[in-house]
Amino acid sequence: MPNKGNFFLNRIKAITYAAKGFWILITSEHSIITQASIGIIMTIIGFLMHLSATEWMLQIMAIGLILVAESLNTAIEKMADFIHPEYHKQIGRIKDISAGAAFFAAIIAIIIGLIIYVPKFIT
Repeated sequence: MPNKGNFFLNRIKAITYAAKGFWILITSEHSIITQASIGIIMTIIGFLMHLSATEWMLQIMAIGLILVAESLNTAIEKMADFIHPEYHKQIGRIKDISAGAAFFAAIIAIIIGLIIYVPKFIT
């Protein structure tokens, strides 16, 4: 049976590493800073437009989806650059696919935003 003290200590370490990664992302990665700024702006707009609970859930999910996708894209790109620093066609393809995933997330977030906000301006 595993030692429970080690389990909790390991969880604390994991949270510390995650917080460190979060801090690195929000202080040094321009794509994350940009997307987080847009998320903050959309949150302010959400308060001004008096979103319903369902609309808030959708908006928060969309913002989270973008930030997670951009974070994973950044991690994949950094790893690819570390493994193969000079240009390589296959590494470029991997990085393009990773960026494509973030683009998918952006399209989904835009659609969610349109579903939430267009009716508010039409009525």
